[in-house]
Amino acid sequence: MQTEENHSCDLNHDEIARYARHISLKEIGLKGQKKLKASSVICIGTGGLGSPLLLYLAAAGIGHIGIVDFDLVESSNLQRQIIHGNSWIGKSKTSSACSRVHEINPFCKIDIFETLITKENIFEIIKSFDIVCDCTDNFASRYLINDACVILEKPNIYGSIAEFQGQVTVFNLNKKSPNLRDLIPEPPPEELIPSCSQTGVFGILPGLIGVIQATEVIKIITGIGNSLSGRLLVFDALSMKFKELKLTKNDEGIASIKELDIKKCSQKGNSSIKSISIKELKSLINNESNKIQIIDVRERIKYQQSSIPGATSIPLNMIEAEINNIKKISKTRLIYLYCQSGRRSAKAILKLKEYGIKGINISGGINAWDLEMKKKL
Repeated sequence: MQTEENHSCDLNHDEIARYARHISLKEIGLKGQKKLKASSVICIGTGGLGSPLLLYLAAAGIGHIGIVDFDLVESSNLQRQIIHGNSWIGKSKTSSACSRVHEINPFCKIDIFETLITKENIFEIIKSFDIVCDCTDNFASRYLINDACVILEKPNIYGSIAEFQGQVTVFNLNKKSPNLRDLIPEPPPEELIPSCSQTGVFGILPGLIGVIQATEVIKIITGIGNSLSGRLLVFDALSMKFKELKLTKNDEGIASIKELDIKKCSQKGNSSIKSISIKELKSLINNESNKIQIIDVRERIKYQQSSIPGATSIPLNMIEAEINNIKKISKTRLIYLYCQSGRRSAKAILKLKEYGIKGINISGGINAWDLEMKKKL
């Protein structure tokens, strides 16, 4: 984690000039701008949603910004993840985002957390921030963030995108606010949900949704307007239409979350799939490599660019065609599978299960492996 020295919430001459257009608004004024500087917001995810959100939070003068991600910048990100540039390909997203935020506003204090959020670290990461922005792309993370925010009583600015549609709302703003479990009580199986790399995403869409998330943050901090608490805003880019759905709070749901051990919050939906951490995998590679077979289920071109040592390439769409070969291997070796982040490999494991073959998922996929290797440099 990277931390810079604290700032007073008083504005200096340069800041007053910088935020002049905000200060001119009677709804914000000097008092509101000082509130923005005194506030702290953490953005979990620096992809399509996190990019515009961070840019506008920095430009607005949020005094303390947290940035959480574990991924590296890829060329395929640049179509929509506008906080990153070509020179940052292959480097960490948190460092890229931090650099860009400082270019926009050197008065921002920035903390970076180059890590996956987990049940072990979620509380420590978000506890010192006033508002949490969920800019993640998977249900396990969304429910983990949601439940931690409920337990710590922190507002959760939620956004999600898929293909041409996006959603945004404000969870847990106050005692009357609904949370994610009021919208979707239980997470669907993660392995059955296609990722952006599989279905695609309209590049401009996360910009629109991320900007709305930033708008809600600024409104909440300055106390102006009506928030999206209790309202789910749904946008369709093809029809260029917004629609609004009403959400209501379920008090029993809140009580059950607070009774839950947080360790269970992110585990639902994947109970049928056994997984292994990167550290555990490294130990197997070093000590029992002759007893395991690692399979990379990404596209062949991705495998050729980078792979886990000893892995063989069998893309997800080729699993059934190679099933006899995999079955033969499984008689003498344990099968471990990975993809970019863990979703496609989970699908592959379910497919193997149909043929009576046991597969183990490598948590975090090549992203987690690359991050672990980077720590060694």
